[in-house]
Amino acid sequence: MLFQLNTKSTDPMYEQLEEQVARYVYLGVLMPEEKLPSVRSLAGELGINPNTVAKAYKLLEAEEIIYTVAAKGVYIGKKENAERFIKKRTLNHFESIVKKAKLSGVSASELEALISAVYKGGKSLD
Repeated sequence: MLFQLNTKSTDPMYEQLEEQVARYVYLGVLMPEEKLPSVRSLAGELGINPNTVAKAYKLLEAEEIIYTVAAKGVYIGKKENAERFIKKRTLNHFESIVKKAKLSGVSASELEALISAVYKGGKSLD
């Protein structure tokens, strides 16, 4: 099974599915024009409510990562849309972490040093 949801995660299942579809498109696991399972079919495979899959599909369609052809099915859109989505989601998550770090007393220079170390592939923390 291509998609796997973590029932113990604090992230809602529709967000997990949305993230996985976008990431698989970005990585080339799912290719443009490839057909996705129907809402009912995927819900059955995952053992979740069809409304959960429908919500994920609706959000993915709003981001133009997938598109629907009436009476034919749901298909993968352009890889660039998935890339934009993942970058936006990552930056939003990073912003949240930076705000927490600021509240915890981490300085901007400490964050900059950490980012620099990570990008250089070196040791990030003691």
